[in-house]
Amino acid sequence: MDTTTLVGFFAAFCTSISYFPQLKKCWQTGKAGDLSLLMFSILTTGVGAWVLYGVLKHDVVIVIANAVSFCCLSGILWFKLREKLDPA
Repeated sequence: MDTTTLVGFFAAFCTSISYFPQLKKCWQTGKAGDLSLLMFSILTTGVGAWVLYGVLKHDVVIVIANAVSFCCLSGILWFKLREKLDPA
């Protein structure tokens, strides 16, 4: 594996795990608090588009990084939507 790919995987690791603390908090509390529904919706859509871009470019680093981020963001978005639809 070349240096460029290693840097890509390191960057992917850092950006992907950045969502884990928020997802963990949502999971523990069952709430998404003051998180912006619009921001997380747009961000999740954009990251999903990055996954598609990575697939089209046959770039495994882009696909893996964004797939992990997409899963985390989807989880956070699920908590936010659940809270929005059933505020009780």
